[in-house]
Amino acid sequence: MTHPIPIRRDGRRPSLLDAFCCQGGAAAGYAAAGFDVVGVDISPQPRYPYRFIQAEAVAFIREHGARFDLIHASPPCQHDSACQRIQGNTHPDLIAPTRAALESTGRPWVIENVAGAVPKLREPVMLCGTQFRLETYRHRYFETGGWILTPPEHPAHVVPQAKMGRPIPPGHYGQFVGNFSGVAHARHVMGVPWMNRDGIRECIPPAYTRHIGEAFLAAVRTEVAA
Repeated sequence: MTHPIPIRRDGRRPSLLDAFCCQGGAAAGYAAAGFDVVGVDISPQPRYPYRFIQAEAVAFIREHGARFDLIHASPPCQHDSACQRIQGNTHPDLIAPTRAALESTGRPWVIENVAGAVPKLREPVMLCGTQFRLETYRHRYFETGGWILTPPEHPAHVVPQAKMGRPIPPGHYGQFVGNFSGVAHARHVMGVPWMNRDGIRECIPPAYTRHIGEAFLAAVRTEVAA
């Protein structure tokens, strides 16, 4: 970390703003790491398991983000998703506006997105299901602002992966994207029992953000001790 990161010292749990929260995969990991989580999304999210506010995320970050100890933002990945480009769909690119809003708060933050967005992310860290013993690969990329994230060791991909959206053959890992089959299995693998198919195909496995949240809190403790 390049500078001290003050967080609440009043005995309460640190606070986390989960922007573009969808059904709460990221939120569950941060909650397990010890954060009080508030989710924000422009669409209703009746399955979201924590406090939820319906609002436009970038504007909400600018107006309220400074109140939180850490901000996580997952701007929609469709603009940089290979399957959306194949289908000829167009979507807004919100990474730069999101980063600008995060920087305006003066708070530490995380931006998450897919592989197609890597050229627009600043020194992102990749996380994979194999790092957390999940039976899926699901690479996701995380840019941090105001602190440094170190990833776990990345094991080799030795298990074959089912084709995108197809049923999972024995001995394969699943790709839970698109109109995939096996929602119950995907819930189990990803650790998201409350989600439906729409939520699963977009979500971050909570194991990823539990690691991020715990790493952030450990970094804060180290900074304070120094």
